[in-house]
Amino acid sequence: MITAQSAAQPVARLDRLSALLEGLAPEVTVRPFSAARAPAAAGVPARLLLYLVIRGPAIWQRGRQRERLESPSLVICRADMPHSLQPAAEAPPGGLVLVEAWLRGPVAGLLLDAFDEPCTVALDGAESSLLHTVGLIAAELEQPRCGQPALLNRAGDILFIGVLRQLVARPASAVGGILSGLADPRLARALVALHARPQAAWTLERLAGEAGMSRTAFARHFHLVMRMPPGRYLQVVRLAMARSAVATGRGLKQAAAAAGYQSTAALSRALSRASARQHDAQRAPVVQ
Repeated sequence: MITAQSAAQPVARLDRLSALLEGLAPEVTVRPFSAARAPAAAGVPARLLLYLVIRGPAIWQRGRQRERLESPSLVICRADMPHSLQPAAEAPPGGLVLVEAWLRGPVAGLLLDAFDEPCTVALDGAESSLLHTVGLIAAELEQPRCGQPALLNRAGDILFIGVLRQLVARPASAVGGILSGLADPRLARALVALHARPQAAWTLERLAGEAGMSRTAFARHFHLVMRMPPGRYLQVVRLAMARSAVATGRGLKQAAAAAGYQSTAALSRALSRASARQHDAQRAPVVQ
């Protein structure tokens, strides 16, 4: 029987980002941007660049694509993508800020894959906490004070989380993969559970149950949004976690247990298959 007291209890809100952030292990730095010292195109793959336009327009270009950005706005792109950004001729000085997010966690590749194409975000309609953080960064750069580097980097951490919140709440057309999945109310429940407990005995039926969908509908919808079937996604997450564990000095037995593999032999086979796929991809001819 539902009493008035139990009916008044708030429903637990789904936390869509905490498990993902733990798997990303981001380290964020903030500094003024100068077109003369822009990051090299061939940057470290596990790094996202977030360009803040806080005053005046800027010109963003990638290949033949050229875009004029008004303030306040933000461009997110992978560091290994050739691109350029510079203030417009009429822009005041100091209007651009570079935020670098180094993703050192095991599932960094999942977020990088979501930005196969750069993403532009207009911030004039963003939530107040994100706008407050942008304003804090702008004010600190305009009038430097003691402890500025530490304050800016702390603000960068908050900005990074705020941007992910924004993209999950209002998915941009250029963003796909994990962020689109977390933006989907049904898929988000399955993804959060999977990222929180990747070593669990997940089956298609269990994941569909988390999403409140039938197996067939879940598999079809997951593949459409996430660009891969559920089983493949689970393999990607587990393999990334196992590789990270091995890289930090843990043995195959510990890595297999942490990532949900039944044995070290199963993990070894998965690592071998992944290496073979990577080798084949590197040898594949480029189609012009």
